[in-house]
Amino acid sequence: MTEYPLLNAVIFASLGIAVFALAAAILLKTTPLKLWRELVEERNVAVAIFAGAVAIGICMIVAAAMH
Repeated sequence: MTEYPLLNAVIFASLGIAVFALAAAILLKTTPLKLWRELVEERNVAVAIFAGAVAIGICMIVAAAMH
């Protein structure tokens, strides 16, 4: 990329966050239930574990692709 390592880190971090946000938005649209309502109002622990696992999985994929 550039000869400045800090700038490279900022570029890759912002790119990773953007890809994660896009993937999370796609996940929210494709799930058959209202994720936020299940988490906050219903306090569904299984949905919280699922959302956390998906978030970690997406982050690992993005990190591996950028490495």
